[in-house]
Amino acid sequence: MSTAMNFRTKSFQPRPLDKGSFPLDHFGECKAFKEKFMKCLCDNNFENTLCRNESKEHLECRMQRQLMAQESLEKLGFKDLMEEKSETKKNL
Repeated sequence: MSTAMNFRTKSFQPRPLDKGSFPLDHFGECKAFKEKFMKCLCDNNFENTLCRNESKEHLECRMQRQLMAQESLEKLGFKDLMEEKSETKKNL
């Protein structure tokens, strides 16, 4: 005895990523930046405030390679580092 089952076909509706989520770096495009950041964390007892430059470089790499949405570094919490950089350029 066979029973006919009615399965509705669900169509997959892609949706944009939630803010703060991004694809994994499957090809290791930013691996060197990640490793530099992780080494800094290990060397500084996981005090992330001491590794902000490395973190900024890693996020810049991810944005350049479209592994995360483009976002201003000021919005990501690096405003003070951007101000230091512009002041250094002025003094040269």
